[in-house]
Amino acid sequence: MPPALELQSVTVGGRQRPRLDGVSLRLDTGEIVALLGPSGAGKSTLLAVANGLLPPDKGSVHWQGEPVARSQRLRRRQQRRIGTLWQDLRLIEELSVQQNLNAGRLGQWGWPRALLNLLLPLESEPCAATLRRLDLDPALLDQPVSALSGGQRQRVALGRLLRQEPMLLLADEPLASLDPRLAGELLALLLAEGRAPRALLLSLHRPDLLAGFDRVVGLRAGRVQFDLPVGAVNPGLLAALYAGEAP
Repeated sequence: MPPALELQSVTVGGRQRPRLDGVSLRLDTGEIVALLGPSGAGKSTLLAVANGLLPPDKGSVHWQGEPVARSQRLRRRQQRRIGTLWQDLRLIEELSVQQNLNAGRLGQWGWPRALLNLLLPLESEPCAATLRRLDLDPALLDQPVSALSGGQRQRVALGRLLRQEPMLLLADEPLASLDPRLAGELLALLLAEGRAPRALLLSLHRPDLLAGFDRVVGLRAGRVQFDLPVGAVNPGLLAALYAGEAP
């Protein structure tokens, strides 16, 4: 089976130094991988390359064994299999929970149905099933996102991702601004959803949250410092990775 994601010698330029410098990374189906590194290490850049938003200056990106298409139309079709959970969630505050959940389907629907989603409650039962899967009450479907608590918002953002039905899940420090309880709840949900037939690559700034991951990739100054099973990551490696910054 081809890997869910493969980066080969990826380089992305920067002003003073490359944001990524010859990075190679393989993520197999069913794998859950944490991406660690200090601020400015290149974690967000790596995820932007992984989801196709940022083409590398050098190197190659493969999704499920296929190179990223040069044609914009074909590349968008490939990107439907990739879902990203951003740190700021990127929910639409004025729209309902149901409309936000359905935003995950826009890549499959096309513009006419996407516009209809702004006017009518489409696919109510699949949306309700998604909320139940995330331990949320389907009665929230009609509520505007602005009325939700922080924990509910996190789950709705993950629900939108699941409605997309991606094969590759990417998460860019989604726990950074959360209190310990909410961070633990969201991480547990992501770990549960990241297994086969999916794969999960999650950027973290907290080495204390590595339990449950399969592998850890340490990134510093745009370069991979280590790529190891989680049990092989010791305090010495972490100290070197975060040298000059408290982890």
